[in-house]
Amino acid sequence: MPLPDTMFCAQQIRIPPELPDILKQFTKAAIRTQPADVLQWSAGYFSALSRGDPLPVKDRIEMPMATQKTDTGLTQGLLKVLHKQCSHKEYVELADLEQKWKNLCLPVEKFRALLQLDPCKDKIEGIRFLALGCSMLGGSLNTAMKHLCEILTADPEGGPARIPFETFSYVYRYLSGLDSDIPASDTESYLSSLKDSV
Repeated sequence: MPLPDTMFCAQQIRIPPELPDILKQFTKAAIRTQPADVLQWSAGYFSALSRGDPLPVKDRIEMPMATQKTDTGLTQGLLKVLHKQCSHKEYVELADLEQKWKNLCLPVEKFRALLQLDPCKDKIEGIRFLALGCSMLGGSLNTAMKHLCEILTADPEGGPARIPFETFSYVYRYLSGLDSDIPASDTESYLSSLKDSV
């Protein structure tokens, strides 16, 4: 049955006072984040907004990186978003992490490939997942560590990207331990030389 042709006037339509601001913030977030699938990302955005969780929003627009080794869709900005959404917990449930990954319109196959670097059952330490993501962005251990420092730093953008030495050394040991070509003695001597200069 078709709906009757009802005319509404401005007095009949009540717009919640917070709606324009919500839509404005949503629009800005969508422009900054540039999701590949706007509907999927929108579902994640409004779901996080309704729960009071960190939003899946980049800090700024990123230009696509042509130097990325594999076409994962993952960028430093998206990795930072994932970290912000999960950093309040030491360990993150893989199902929750996968949903956040999907909400950022990233391919699930790449999520699973990333986890194959260090297989785990139901959850992963958040900092380790971030480290694995950084290794996917960079072609070398040093490049991965550079990405990690830029994501974790409290310094202003373009600054030195400092993080606590304990965090740096923990992640460096973790990533170098995944690479069978890097002897543990080399890792320890490198970190020792860094600590002396800090």
